[in-house]
Amino acid sequence: MNITAEHRVDDVLVERAFSLDDIDGVLWTSSTASVESPAPLILLGQPGGFALERMLPSLRARARSAAASGIAAVAIEQPGAGRRPALPGAAEVRAELREVLGAGRSPSEDLIDRLILPLVDRAVPEWRAVLDAVLQRDEIGDRVAVSGGVVSIATRLAIQDPRIVAAGLFAGSFVPRSILEEARSITIPIHMLLQWDDEGNDRQRALELFDTFGSAEKTLQANLGGHTGVPPYAGEDAAHFFARHLHPETLSPPAVDANP
Repeated sequence: MNITAEHRVDDVLVERAFSLDDIDGVLWTSSTASVESPAPLILLGQPGGFALERMLPSLRARARSAAASGIAAVAIEQPGAGRRPALPGAAEVRAELREVLGAGRSPSEDLIDRLILPLVDRAVPEWRAVLDAVLQRDEIGDRVAVSGGVVSIATRLAIQDPRIVAAGLFAGSFVPRSILEEARSITIPIHMLLQWDDEGNDRQRALELFDTFGSAEKTLQANLGGHTGVPPYAGEDAAHFFARHLHPETLSPPAVDANP
């Protein structure tokens, strides 16, 4: 893991750009994180197809809120986004999806698979490699959560990596049926946010995904509004969820932005 730039954003947040093989990313820590007081970590997901640079203001805001609770955060450039090579066939699949949605039809299971699964298959091993590298830093503790982004990536990651102790999911992307089957094996605590009027999301599939999780502790928060209309209080609820599982001793954490 090569740190390529480092600066203090404000009194709370320290930002470090890094590269790991061909993956670029950003690590944020609280200014109080240290060897004596290592910070737990949130993996910040983001929407598929968007460059890390474009999402950086939103990611930085989420990281700043997490840092105010003594929680570190990391985000990476997703496969096929930014300056990374496009995934094979991705442009054609997205064009097909736009045509289907433009015609007022629902995408087929085959189309959803071709849209989502190649991204999941590439992204999850990369996230795990980045997590390996970040956890070698002395100021980062061993409690990890995943937050937002493509829900299928977060689901697969939570299944495959035992270091993840909690998942805050955003039901805002298509979910392959195979991911539903995988989700049965998840037992960690889940906090799932669903925007009821999100035109780009299959609400029924999102509800089915939530119902499928095998977790003894799982919460579904559904709010009226579209994809970007997440109410501020949803962030406060997410903050309590993350603090409860990453900082069990924290009773009243500052809000963590719930937007992916």
